[in-house]
Amino acid sequence: MTPAAQWLNSTFAEFDRAILGFYHHLATLADSILSPISIFFDVIGDGALACFVLAAILLLFKKTRKAGIAILLAVGVGALFTNVAIKNLVARPRPYVSDFIEWWQYVGSHVQSEYSFPSGHTTAAMTGMTALCLTLGRKHKWLFPTATLYVLIMGASRNYLMVHYPSDILGGIIIGAIAGTIAYFLAKLIYNQFEKYSDKKACAFILNSSIVNLFNKEQVHK
Repeated sequence: MTPAAQWLNSTFAEFDRAILGFYHHLATLADSILSPISIFFDVIGDGALACFVLAAILLLFKKTRKAGIAILLAVGVGALFTNVAIKNLVARPRPYVSDFIEWWQYVGSHVQSEYSFPSGHTTAAMTGMTALCLTLGRKHKWLFPTATLYVLIMGASRNYLMVHYPSDILGGIIIGAIAGTIAYFLAKLIYNQFEKYSDKKACAFILNSSIVNLFNKEQVHK
């Protein structure tokens, strides 16, 4: 075990055990309800699936395209931070490798690849939601509580399934916020370039095309 992983395990030992104990208690009370919900979030968070689907939808519309680009960039930056760098450097074993194997078996969770710190699911959720809120949050105030709830549920599901320590979730939230902010400014920079060269066909298409316009053209031809 690396020094970083040992430090995390010792520094957050009581914090992690207390919260994982709480989720194990929840599992004993409402396993039939909470397990399917946690597995659902496991699926949509795997490979940042939910963020990619959301980005694809936002890219279809002119008014939300910048947000779609920002989310895609955010997921990429977050993956570089998490999966390429930090996970391998810290190399923290999953909770079920040692002390929490019985709790992990109780909820029927499956083996996860790679290391534990930080939570990749939570990082992806936080990167995407940070980029989304920074891009569209001023016009749509409801995005902030909705995005926060999504990130919290994603993190809670990882703890409930005993595949991450709570400190992994905190790490994912912090790294995700940083990556999402970086991606927001990158998307802003890219869009400025599109606007600068708006006379070019490719840039004009990216700036002005919309699925709504395509439908309107089809109706006119009819």
